[in-house]
Amino acid sequence: MTEANTETAHPRLPPLPETHRNALSLLDERYQRDSPGLFAEMRRRHGPVVPVLMAWDVPAWLVVGYSELLQVTSDSDLFARSYTRWNLGEYLPPEWPMWPLVGGGFATKSMLYTEGEEHRRRSAVLSDGFARIDQWEFEEFCRRSSQRLIEEFAQEGEAELILAYAQRLPVMALGWAVGAPEEYHDDLVTGFLQLMGAVGGDPNEGMRKVQAVTDELADRAMREPGPHIAAHLAHSGLGLTREQLSADIFVSIIAGHQTSANWIGNTIRLMLTDQTHTNALTRGRRSVTDAARDVLKDDSPTQIFAGRWAVRTTQLAGTTIQSGDLVLLGLAATHQDPLFRPPGQERHHSRAYLSFSHGPHGCPHAARTLSEIITVTGIETLLTHLPDLHLAIPADQLRWQPQVLIRALESLPVRFTPPVTSADPLGDSLWL
Repeated sequence: MTEANTETAHPRLPPLPETHRNALSLLDERYQRDSPGLFAEMRRRHGPVVPVLMAWDVPAWLVVGYSELLQVTSDSDLFARSYTRWNLGEYLPPEWPMWPLVGGGFATKSMLYTEGEEHRRRSAVLSDGFARIDQWEFEEFCRRSSQRLIEEFAQEGEAELILAYAQRLPVMALGWAVGAPEEYHDDLVTGFLQLMGAVGGDPNEGMRKVQAVTDELADRAMREPGPHIAAHLAHSGLGLTREQLSADIFVSIIAGHQTSANWIGNTIRLMLTDQTHTNALTRGRRSVTDAARDVLKDDSPTQIFAGRWAVRTTQLAGTTIQSGDLVLLGLAATHQDPLFRPPGQERHHSRAYLSFSHGPHGCPHAARTLSEIITVTGIETLLTHLPDLHLAIPADQLRWQPQVLIRALESLPVRFTPPVTSADPLGDSLWL
């Protein structure tokens, strides 16, 4: 692993604390190549709370222990959500590349970074907005959208599924639920990928690109009541400003989009590379839902979530966390904790996974259900129409995107037999 530079190239930052002098860097190529292996090394070296470095060698604490993460996410009075508590916030200029991921930019106005009574009120209204979505209607929309996307490449006999399918389906589905017309979808996908660091360019520019879209959606929602989530937020009685509404629309879409897009990609990869899943699925012993839930435990699309800030100096698993320190949630790493996965159990069937976080700031339960509907419906529809889908390259040539928070493939090239039009909408797929 790369060790911290004791002489930082960014003089605005204070010197690294002693606790982080030899800390592991989340930008190291090993993290991108083998994050599960690196999480295991972190646990061996440091235990459940690990000193790490982000971009520009900015220090933070990464929680990789299962019970410790439950403690952090449950105790909002001690580990709070507002980035304004960060003891390094004043030192980081707007161009710091990870600001969009920890609360910078216009997202600071969103419900995500509120605390106390304001968070309870705003999160309750957002949760209600997701709960109002008819799940059967939503699933049918996802199925029709999946078919539409598949038709665009089905006769080619090959496709790159990340950009052609996995990234596009969730923004179509969530756009329908939130109230984002189709003409905005391409800009949203491009902006999301840029701000997450998945493609070249300035993450802050990606944030600005997305904000231009959500500002327009906020204006439309405030003018026109409707059945979608944006209008529900605008006319709920919360009295949201345009900036707050735009930020809440942003959070509503990006959280579900990034989770679902990479959940789709990671699950397809598992099904095409893991013979255990392939054999069980083709023989009808397991479902796509089973494979998708295994991915949440073994290859979670959200590896790390930022973050929490210590309200006062405290101890966490014997580690001293200073007031204002940033605490990162190692959601994927907690699934390797022996408390969650007993030693010797390759396949662990617990559904107590933390891929959607936990506690009062966790993902709304209705939103989790919609994310699973997008993922499972998208994969089922794909395999129904293209039952002999297989990788176009050896599995060991698949590469992960250079991201810190998300576990996502750079590409997923596949080949298949172009389908013959059939009167039977279910076809002859053995995958279902």
